[in-house]
Amino acid sequence: MAATILVVEDEPAIQELIAFSLRQARHDVFCAKNAEEAMEIINNALPNLVLLDWMLPGMSGAEFARVLRRTVRTKTIPIIMLTARAEETDKVTGLEIGADDYITKPFSPRELLARIKAVLRRRSPEAADDIVEIGGLRLDSATHRVTARDSEVPLGPTEFRLLHFLMTHSERVHTRSQLLDQVWGDHVFVEDRTVDVHIRRLRKALETVNKDGLVQTVRGSGYRLSAGQTASVE
Repeated sequence: MAATILVVEDEPAIQELIAFSLRQARHDVFCAKNAEEAMEIINNALPNLVLLDWMLPGMSGAEFARVLRRTVRTKTIPIIMLTARAEETDKVTGLEIGADDYITKPFSPRELLARIKAVLRRRSPEAADDIVEIGGLRLDSATHRVTARDSEVPLGPTEFRLLHFLMTHSERVHTRSQLLDQVWGDHVFVEDRTVDVHIRRLRKALETVNKDGLVQTVRGSGYRLSAGQTASVE
């Protein structure tokens, strides 16, 4: 599944190469040449991952990473540091300030994409391009198909994103507000009850393969997806 990636890199040639490689891999890419531009982009919409150059004009990438980790809204965004610093102490410092990974320049596009996929799989599984299977329901984000018992489940784009998030975070209870932030985006202003409408549509689609019981309502809390298929309480 395509991820939204913010590239913070002040060297135009490197920024262009990274952006091209990411777009070729079907990711959505935003670019910034310094921390100030990057924060403006993040204030508009949260990316799934930030590629952050260590040496930036003005605020350094290391300090910007600290800012992101100190802020409630951005503290969980995965960060991969890009740097020419190859010393072990520099790598340790990068990880200690909150980076999820550290790539030393020069690096190949193939290595970069592999590192991104690994971090997304670990930190944001809903953004990784993997196949998820729970309770006989199979979701393939690469082909955008959901199947069960050799039958395909027709889903709209919102229901697909909702199911993908629930399946990659199964057994956890999610409030309506959390689902709105994760599936619709934290800058999309819609009512909490919008979630209920799409949950009903999702269940109706899953009824065709007798998998609607996977999506459960937890009274007073929200929704979860569980292979147990216990009865939902509306």
